[in-house]
Amino acid sequence: MKLSVSLGLWQDRPPEEALEAARAAEATGYPELWIGEMATWDAFALGTAIGAATSRISLTFGPLAVTVRDPATIAMGVASVAALTGRATGVALGTSSEVVVCGWHGRSRSRAATALAESAQAVRQLLAGEKSGVDGQVVGSRGYRLRLPAPKSPLTIAAFGPRALAVAARFADRMVVNLVSPAAAATLVRGLREAASGAGTTPPPVAAWVVAAADPGPAELEQLRRGVVGYLAAPGYADMFRAAGFGELVDFARTRPHPRSLLAAVPPEAVAAVGLVGSPAEIAAKIGEYAAAGVDELVIVPASGDEDPGGEKTLVACRSAAGSFDA
Repeated sequence: MKLSVSLGLWQDRPPEEALEAARAAEATGYPELWIGEMATWDAFALGTAIGAATSRISLTFGPLAVTVRDPATIAMGVASVAALTGRATGVALGTSSEVVVCGWHGRSRSRAATALAESAQAVRQLLAGEKSGVDGQVVGSRGYRLRLPAPKSPLTIAAFGPRALAVAARFADRMVVNLVSPAAAATLVRGLREAASGAGTTPPPVAAWVVAAADPGPAELEQLRRGVVGYLAAPGYADMFRAAGFGELVDFARTRPHPRSLLAAVPPEAVAAVGLVGSPAEIAAKIGEYAAAGVDELVIVPASGDEDPGGEKTLVACRSAAGSFDA
């Protein structure tokens, strides 16, 4: 099982803690750091700062919302960080959510799967150093070539539904899924393989973002519990949590209670269903479940707190547990 790290960008922690988490990821031997883009940092600005604060860890940006950032700006951003830091870089593309795309950025998510496919084609061209030539129905790029050295970055596609799975089967070097149980991951892996068979392609490896906390305290558990609140009533995710035994919680979430009331109702077991939470033995067992589901890589999103601001305790425990599982 390959392991990498994603910044949690926890809203209950100081934004500057992202640098501490990046240093912890490198210090504990992880080869790759994912830098997402939510409500705080611009991903490329943060990536440049992380490049200055670390020495060797590779940087993957995203998943970036394809109806917020166009292919040329994505490619320029990745190439800029690669040139300024000298690091190997990657990029992940996704469709994001209604809240982020429509609410925060005032853009449309209409025909999001089409936008994902068109952006993937154009970004691949640009990162390879080619002149862009995608005249898309939703997004595209024509006639642009990077002025900076082409970083030759691998492309990851975030997928959850069947149309995104089809895009990943056609264009991705890797597919990533987020906050899924091993059972849900197995379903998505099967869907990817079926889509690749239909497209006549080889299915790419699958990575799964998983929240993690080794022997968590109350504050760490609350942080992770808060992180699942927004998913409980979301299409697809609600079915996953229901299948995992949390049907009453899903029903409650769909009544649109106050977020504080919903958070109070989320048990620690709901987080453990979609992450690596507990003792080293429990973490190792869960890694085995994801491996059996067909997941090739786990992207650790470590909890953080005042006593462990970079999540180093959890990162060390996950690496050790993965080693125990491999043995």
